[in-house]
Amino acid sequence: QVRLKESGGGLVQAGGSLRLSCVASGRTFSTYVMGWFRQAPGKGREFVAAITWSGYSTYYADSVKGRFTISRDNAKNTVWLQVNSLEPEDTAVYYCALGTNLRMNPVNSWGQGTQVTVSS
Repeated sequence: QVRLKESGGGLVQAGGSLRLSCVASGRTFSTYVMGWFRQAPGKGREFVAAITWSGYSTYYADSVKGRFTISRDNAKNTVWLQVNSLEPEDTAVYYCALGTNLRMNPVNSWGQGTQVTVSS
């Protein structure tokens, strides 16, 4: 089983940037699609972005296109989410996820999450 651990969250002003990281343990990391979800206070968990095992194909939620970038390095068992031009509406717990398709349905494994708070 692959275990996921996120880091990089924090408090940032609107317009700022963060780089979220997710490190996976387990020897089969490179065969999976990796993704990010987020959950804002009082709301359900929503899809943000996903990337194929090769890194050649990515998929984003409309709300983050052009502002967020997902990338991965299989040699480091790491996937990143670069989040730019942050808005207060981006405030949420961000979760790393492991799946088998770009729609991330189903999700096979979740991380514990990292908090991102954007102040106005």
